[in-house]
Amino acid sequence: MKKLAVTFAFACACLAFVSPAGAAMNVGVVDDQPIGQPDSGAAFFVLMNDVGLQEIRLTLKWDPAAPATIQNQAQIDALLPVAALRGIRVVFSVQPDKATSITGSPAAPAQFAAFLQQVARAYPTVKDIIVGNEPNKPRFWQPQFDASGRSVAPAAFESLLALSYDALKAVDPTINVIGVGLSPRGNDNPRASGNIASSPVKFIRGLAAAYRASHRTKPLMDEFAFHPYPNKDTDPLMRGYEWPNAGMPNLDRVKQAFWDGFRGTGQKTFEDGLRMKLDEVGWQVAVPPSSLAAYFGTESIMPTDEATQAAIYAALLRYATCDASIDSVLFFGFQDEANLDRWQAGLMRADGTHRPSYDSVKATIAQTGGNCAGAMRSWRHSLTVDGANATFPKDRRLPRRVSSWSFLAGADEDASFDAGIYRVGGRRVLAESGQLTAHLTRFVRLPSRRLAPGRYVYAIRFRAAANPTRTRRLTSRPFVIFRSR
Repeated sequence: MKKLAVTFAFACACLAFVSPAGAAMNVGVVDDQPIGQPDSGAAFFVLMNDVGLQEIRLTLKWDPAAPATIQNQAQIDALLPVAALRGIRVVFSVQPDKATSITGSPAAPAQFAAFLQQVARAYPTVKDIIVGNEPNKPRFWQPQFDASGRSVAPAAFESLLALSYDALKAVDPTINVIGVGLSPRGNDNPRASGNIASSPVKFIRGLAAAYRASHRTKPLMDEFAFHPYPNKDTDPLMRGYEWPNAGMPNLDRVKQAFWDGFRGTGQKTFEDGLRMKLDEVGWQVAVPPSSLAAYFGTESIMPTDEATQAAIYAALLRYATCDASIDSVLFFGFQDEANLDRWQAGLMRADGTHRPSYDSVKATIAQTGGNCAGAMRSWRHSLTVDGANATFPKDRRLPRRVSSWSFLAGADEDASFDAGIYRVGGRRVLAESGQLTAHLTRFVRLPSRRLAPGRYVYAIRFRAAANPTRTRRLTSRPFVIFRSR
């Protein structure tokens, strides 16, 4: 036993040594199947080694009914040295057991933070701890909105994340505290008939607003976790979402939301070196007839096919390696769940046979080594308003009797506007202001009034709702008002 402990410590030290900031991107899985296995996950980790997977995320649930109990502790105790000897880095995702576990009691946030300290002391070799899971989804966090329709989940989670960060750092300052684990989508509609969720961009905005209001100077997180699932399993890799949701091709939108919210504070943004762990991603797959005997139940979604999944997974890894902010990509499920109503996106089917994605991921890792095979993509924050547009009238000469003035305006994100008609080289003579909802074009109607003869332009200045310092100004071609005879 003493020899095993020494070997375990040496293995963990080696893992820490080879994983500095800026290292090649890690690839791994989210899967709790090794917990409680008779071999403590040894066979599972051998298969991970075969593919080239280096990281596994394990889930630890916090139950307010037993606030000081680490569930499956004996099994996790047995698993960790086996993982370390196989070179597998373990990441803990510590989550409230129920959607109201934190909000249901005033004592719960402090109890949860104390539980995190207990976990950190029990497992000092685990240096990566994710706090929370999809708090923008009602399945994992309630309430999302209060009775008046005001978003309340971001502020409540900010308070928990601040407590959690400080609690973990008090035990070990070297722990990598990973925040949030956001879902890629939400409807931001408190009156929706179901799935009343918050979009990731607006959740980050609310999180940052609560952080600023708290006057906190320490960070909330050292790394950011995000789940870039497709909207549909039949979607190709590069079909993302419209603002304010975000998928794999929309990661710049997430980075912009961080910059908008946290710039100039004690919380790093991606331009300051914040990194991202894509700790859940997957495309669900139809089960071939040869493996159906290992499954039960009824499929509840429209899955993709195995060849498409294999191609997507390989392309996803190549795409992600060229983004320096991505620390790791973790596929949700190494092996399928047998219940067809649950999750089937693994590299292996429920009967243990290999999907084509097993080989495509293995080959991609071997070919790239987690490094970019092409040009690295860089990102800088935007200072403009995404998709701001205006359609001005085309008339270049108008008689003085005209008194109705309007044009169309829109943007790909929520924004405000100030608009008007200006004399060329002079002052504004008509003015209007208002709000724009993302993806909806509206008429901007200026006050009805005749204009004196002369040369004029329409102009509009957009301001991003997420950050009013981001602006864009559009101006029409000049038009002439002439005196009617």
